[in-house]
Amino acid sequence: MASTAFRPSRESHRPIRVSFEFFPPKTAEMEATLWSSIERLAPLQPNFVSVTYGAGGSTRERTHNTVARIVRETNLKPAAHLTCVDATKEEVNEVVRSYWDVGVRHIVALRGDPAEGVGTAYRAHPGGYARSCDLVAGIKGIGDFQVSVSAYPERHPEAPSLDVDIDALKAKVECGADRAITQFFFDNDLFFRYLDRVQARGIDIPIVPGILPVQNFKQAASFAKRTGASVPDWLAARFEGLEDDVGTRKLVAAAVAAEQVLDLLDRGVTDFHFYTMNRADLVYAICHLLGLRATPSAPMPERAAA
Repeated sequence: MASTAFRPSRESHRPIRVSFEFFPPKTAEMEATLWSSIERLAPLQPNFVSVTYGAGGSTRERTHNTVARIVRETNLKPAAHLTCVDATKEEVNEVVRSYWDVGVRHIVALRGDPAEGVGTAYRAHPGGYARSCDLVAGIKGIGDFQVSVSAYPERHPEAPSLDVDIDALKAKVECGADRAITQFFFDNDLFFRYLDRVQARGIDIPIVPGILPVQNFKQAASFAKRTGASVPDWLAARFEGLEDDVGTRKLVAAAVAAEQVLDLLDRGVTDFHFYTMNRADLVYAICHLLGLRATPSAPMPERAAA
């Protein structure tokens, strides 16, 4: 019988907590879309919002600017993504210190993908952090940051087995990781089987499910293929024939996402991390179904001059 240690009952009255992931914009139009989404979702009072970091650090400056603006202009708690790729330890440490200086206290520590793209073997930078667990330890040595890391219910695409991948997660926990956020998945049973295996290895940090609301099925399926996430046949069938029917596709997307998160909720999950793709409406609707309601934004606190 599956373990229930990670599945508190609804009677526990634990509050539902959500977090949202955004990516830094490349154009003025994309920036307007991003900030419109942030303003739409902020009244839901997320636990934190994260901002991604491109392969090879390609979005380093845009990530930093987006995170710094969130700190300056909102009451949200930002978590900045950071990777080991194409940088020395001192270069990475300088980024960490710069985040501390602007008021960031949460970092999502990742190994990162090679700048050359998918299919290219990862090579540690000479003088850099070799693995994400080393990065976690380095961040913790610089300041009192919360550090989140990644977890893979269907194993990382480069891991030879799920057990080896869980070994990597355990190493990150031993180096100080505070929480793990999973790669997205569409089969909830996969997630719970993963939790059972993680718990059996003595890993006791929160494992937060990553949820990808399907804005566009073809794009989601392509993303899943690159990241090693499976796409069930039933999911493909739900979107079959809707390529040119945007209105119906949005309704089906909402129904699919609602089905997944409400099942997770019924099975005791109370923390959810949403990959928003910088779009707010579908995520907002799902959060409403989870019982979250918008609250007026509090006035921005006065900040000391830098």
